[in-house]
Amino acid sequence: MDGTKRSEVRPGMRVAIVLKEDQRTGRLTEGIVKDILTNSATHPHGIKVRLETGEVGRVKKIEP
Repeated sequence: MDGTKRSEVRPGMRVAIVLKEDQRTGRLTEGIVKDILTNSATHPHGIKVRLETGEVGRVKKIEP
């Protein structure tokens, strides 16, 4: 699961996201999903989420 489908992402899941300022480097930040911010069913760059820490970014990887 690569995080491009909204149906794959749920609050409480552990994910790796790329923050806006890290998009050039591709550095990933791990955390727990608090809110899903993307309204559409899919997004080619990943579903935008807010982590419990307040950080906002696009899901690149869903952790098992």
